[in-house]
Amino acid sequence: MDALTDPQKKAIVMVLVVHLILLTLTWLDLRRRPDAAVRGRKRVWRFASSVNTTGSVAYWLFGRRRVPPQAPA
Repeated sequence: MDALTDPQKKAIVMVLVVHLILLTLTWLDLRRRPDAAVRGRKRVWRFASSVNTTGSVAYWLFGRRRVPPQAPA
């Protein structure tokens, strides 16, 4: 990483932090969300989100189904 300038290093760190935040939020949502509320298999979404940030963004845009609110008991 010696060939990188300081602004480049800061940009890489910021992208990594954003990726880790999105990854954590995605995995927490997948854990809490019922299978019926996820388009596709949860395992595939976990893999896609861990590979790159685009996988997490795709999950938030396309991978979630709306769950109708439950009536109070």
